[in-house]
Amino acid sequence: MTASVRYIVDNVDDAIHFYELLGFQVQAHPGPGFAMLSQGDLRLLLNTPAGGGGAGQAMPDGTLPEPGGWNRFQLEVDDLDACVERLRAAGVGFRSEIITGNGGKQVLADDPAGNPIELFQPKS
Repeated sequence: MTASVRYIVDNVDDAIHFYELLGFQVQAHPGPGFAMLSQGDLRLLLNTPAGGGGAGQAMPDGTLPEPGGWNRFQLEVDDLDACVERLRAAGVGFRSEIITGNGGKQVLADDPAGNPIELFQPKS
C-alpha cells in the first residue's frame, strides 16, 4: 500500500532538487505549483500556497497553508553520518546535530521550505 504525504513548499523546483538528493523520483510535475514524487511505497505531494488545486487554497477564515512545523516523515538510512555529510555539502540545513537515542541515531533536515525530514539510522 502506498502512503501519501503532502507538504506545502515555497518553491516546487527547489523542493524537487532537495528530495532527489534523498532518492525520490519525480512522477509528475505538471506546473510550477505542484509535483508528485515517490520513493518505494511513499508518495510525496508538493504544493505551493495558493498555487492552484485544492491543497494550496485558503481555508474559510482566509488562512493559507504554509510550510514548516514539526510533523514529519522518517527516512531510514544505512549510514547517517555519510548521509548528513553529503547533504551538508549540498547546502541542506539541519535543526540539530545527530542525536543518539535508545533505538538509534537521528537528525532533522529541513527541505528548502523549512519542512522537517527525519533521517534515522537504527541501532545495529
